[in-house]
Amino acid sequence: MSTPVILMDPTTEPVTSGNPGASGLISVIVPVVERTDDLVAVYQAFARELDQGSEGYEFLFIFDGRFTPPPELLALSRDTDRVRLLRFAREFGETAALRLGIERSRGDLVLTLPAYFQVQPEGLRRLLDAVAVGGADMAVANRSPRLDSWLNRVQSRLFHSIVKGVSDQQFHDMACGVRVMRRTVAENLPLYGDLHRFIPALAIREGYRVEEVPVAQHPNDARLRVYPPGVYFRRLLDIGAFFFLAKFTEKPLRFFGLVGSIFLGAGGALSLVLLIERVEGQGIANRPALLLAVLMVALGVQLIGLGLVGEIIVHLRAPHRRAYRVRERT
Repeated sequence: MSTPVILMDPTTEPVTSGNPGASGLISVIVPVVERTDDLVAVYQAFARELDQGSEGYEFLFIFDGRFTPPPELLALSRDTDRVRLLRFAREFGETAALRLGIERSRGDLVLTLPAYFQVQPEGLRRLLDAVAVGGADMAVANRSPRLDSWLNRVQSRLFHSIVKGVSDQQFHDMACGVRVMRRTVAENLPLYGDLHRFIPALAIREGYRVEEVPVAQHPNDARLRVYPPGVYFRRLLDIGAFFFLAKFTEKPLRFFGLVGSIFLGAGGALSLVLLIERVEGQGIANRPALLLAVLMVALGVQLIGLGLVGEIIVHLRAPHRRAYRVRERT
């Protein structure tokens, strides 16, 4: 990750809301990486909801390389130490922005917001209560009722159906960018690439308790969303990467060995058929099936060997990596 350009990042102590009995600090991380609404309006709307509680809060706006902070937000960051701005030197994406925001934040609770109105600010308190009072480690907003078009809802259901099929985890709105989590959860999430869409599933994989909280969808988020074919293809690849990480991170040989064994078995069976035909006197030297059998056997052996190499790497990293998390001690 490149070193970000710090536009306004005061080193003051965490601020409180001014209310007596403040119980902690909430760090609000806003990655500005795709589309944006009026960022000052986003800050003011959610800050009004946070002002109703006893917690202090800070806002961290992380700008990707192609975005420039608007003058109004720069002026706001100079007027209050609750707003801090950081900007990447080039484009790195939402996952990198979230990682940077987690590293630079100071709160006991981490709240992530998109740079546009995705849910109604009035539902923010239910998310905070689910973590601070309800005992959840992470609370994710479930935009309900949905105001978008039928095409948006079909895309969402298809995405969640595929994720459920590969991970056995049922979510209704996992891609929603409004989440509240404890700092320990945020710091332990294995975030890289484009895995920010799977943050709730990654948290469950790490053994944390995740709750979906119904929150009214904002009318600004109801526009039709249709993407180029390349975007859908990349998301399918992301789902495949998540499936592999969720199932086979500790046991890579089970994946590569299974696929390699299928190719090796099919190639071996085809080779046996060709051998029988050759013994019976038929020529096989100029038949494409012979080349296919050899290729399948070679591919199967290579995949199994790749799985063995993966097992060696996991074995060497095992003393330095903890594959479990203790929930409580008695």
